[in-house]
Amino acid sequence: QVQLVESGGGLVQAGDSLRLSCAASGRTFNAMGWFRQAPGKERESVASILRSGYVTYIADSVKGRFTISRDNAKNTVNLQMNSLKPEDTAVYYCNAISVITYWGQGTQVTVSS
Repeated sequence: QVQLVESGGGLVQAGDSLRLSCAASGRTFNAMGWFRQAPGKERESVASILRSGYVTYIADSVKGRFTISRDNAKNTVNLQMNSLKPEDTAVYYCNAISVITYWGQGTQVTVSS
């Protein structure tokens, strides 16, 4: 059974950093990534990465502040978020793509001004 479990969310102030981690179990994936959904908005892609470490996408709104990485030995994908802004407030979801797309349960990130 495939499971994706996110961790690392929380409440921080603008300018702070957070590191999100997503642990996959049940199988390995080539493509993994992070999405986020703010209240009243659609879910949007933040960043995605291949097992090789090649970053296939990073949103313009987070370029230069967020870094996505993989740890294949631990079967995890991480999102280092620096210089956080109030507009980064959202529920962050990990996803992994195989024949179907798997999603984690989400972790709340709240950035106060």
